[in-house]
Amino acid sequence: MADLTPASTDRPIEDLTYEQARDELVTIVSQLEAGQLPLEDSLRLWERGEALAARCSTWLDQAEARLSGDTPGPTQPRGPVEPEDDDES
Repeated sequence: MADLTPASTDRPIEDLTYEQARDELVTIVSQLEAGQLPLEDSLRLWERGEALAARCSTWLDQAEARLSGDTPGPTQPRGPVEPEDDDES
């Protein structure tokens, strides 16, 4: 189990990839389940874990929307491209 140092828990959650957020959340859950932390540290980690879980949920919701076709992704066409009429009449 990795130690959560202030450097790792101070990184803005919105800057984390899905995998980074998930891995940090797993570490936090393990530490909280161990029950060896002082109350203040446990509360701080709990709050960080809640924010990480929300971030992961957002990532997964966006991925699901892309897969279901609700949101065009970078590799999905956005529809036919109409040629511009350069004819000056």
